[in-house]
Amino acid sequence: MSRDIKFIDVTLRDAHQCLWATRMTTGMMKDIAPFLDRAGFEAIDLVGGAVFDVCVRFLREDPWERMRILNTWITETPLIIHTRGQSLFTFEFFPDDIVELAAERFAANGMRYHTPYDPLNDIRNLRIPVQAARKLGIHTVPGLVYTYSPVHTDEYYRKKALELVEIGVDGIFIKDPSGLLTPERVATLVPAIKSAIGDLPLQLHSHCLSGLSPYVALQAVEHGIDVLHTATSTLAHGASHPPTERVVENLRRRGHSAALDLDAIREVAERLDYIAKVEGKPTGQPLDYDEFHFHHQVAGGMISNLRVQLETVGLADRITEILEEAGRVRADLGYPIVVSPFAQYIVTQAVLNVTSMDKGGQRYDSVPDEIRLYARGGYGEIAGEIDANLYDKLTGGKEIITQRAGALIEPAIARLRKSRGPFASDDDLLLAAFYDDTQYKALKQAGPIDTEYRLAGTPLLTLLKEVAKRDDIKSFHLSVKP
Repeated sequence: MSRDIKFIDVTLRDAHQCLWATRMTTGMMKDIAPFLDRAGFEAIDLVGGAVFDVCVRFLREDPWERMRILNTWITETPLIIHTRGQSLFTFEFFPDDIVELAAERFAANGMRYHTPYDPLNDIRNLRIPVQAARKLGIHTVPGLVYTYSPVHTDEYYRKKALELVEIGVDGIFIKDPSGLLTPERVATLVPAIKSAIGDLPLQLHSHCLSGLSPYVALQAVEHGIDVLHTATSTLAHGASHPPTERVVENLRRRGHSAALDLDAIREVAERLDYIAKVEGKPTGQPLDYDEFHFHHQVAGGMISNLRVQLETVGLADRITEILEEAGRVRADLGYPIVVSPFAQYIVTQAVLNVTSMDKGGQRYDSVPDEIRLYARGGYGEIAGEIDANLYDKLTGGKEIITQRAGALIEPAIARLRKSRGPFASDDDLLLAAFYDDTQYKALKQAGPIDTEYRLAGTPLLTLLKEVAKRDDIKSFHLSVKP
């Protein structure tokens, strides 16, 4: 049956997070933003995940200012704020008053679309973020994080979807951060979730780490997906998302419709290709299918970082062994989903286990505090079970935490105003809540965002003549329209 499929663009957020280590500056977005705006997307993903953090710590760009600036460049299409639910943009939980104030500032800074998720799919951790945003008129589509395990069944996801519907949402998206969805699984998973959410739209956000995602997206549409998250082709594939242009072409060939202007998207791709060449940044390449990926489920970018870190301690040749152990750790811990922060926690525990056994010790002789807190339920519900003996070893026999995480944290706004104020704005107060004084002051001292990407600021034809002189990119060509 022919259907009209909508699209969400992730180029300005998740795509460069995956391929450029989140280093796309606001200035780099200036020339491409108007093309994305007029392409016909349902929404454009802008800030969230690691982007907020990298803006502050490394780019020294105020993420609130980025929101305001992009709202002057993108005026027709809603911009998305993506959060980790009660954790917002970090690994720690925040009190309810901070989460509610954040929603107010999303709206005040022009964000009209919110896609929160909880790494453990504990819907209690989404209630405040979802309801606070919707009360302000922000279109809110929370995510259910997908993973492959014995306990993450279709029925598990159907029940979680029902819990989200009970809260009140504008749709749901399936978040597949490690690219684990297969054509066979979408045939059962999508109908199961659709049966729970009725006429609410269901979206798919899937990465290409297994190489299957571009085809999975097509099959998901056949089984009921209404909206696909895709990236402009230059920043697609690899650890990123399926390419918008190819997915649209393939859907149309199957008889479906997608009201996107591919000429506008191709203009974006060419400009990004140019920036990548000048800046020495990679473009996405399709990955081979690897069955081992379904065992450890660790994202490619994290594996690259792990390899570098292991080299510094003389364990580079043990990476396969450590990833094998990571899969075992995940099973031991009741199958937490390999997404931040649990991806980091699982790999850290795997390294500790391997090095402990090297010294004649046992697995879990050394356990990070974060793993101990997770085992007690301090981050939320655990989908599987932890063996009683292992639980005692991890926690010292302490009782399970059953309360919602946010409810255990004292309100913070009044304390922040007293201890670190006064603040020029509530945006600054939230920055102080997220970051220590060193990071906060460094960001404020950096001054306003430079919106001019200096190379792209040169008249385009002159610039092309300049770069054509360089041997490494003589063959590069960028089409220019009057």
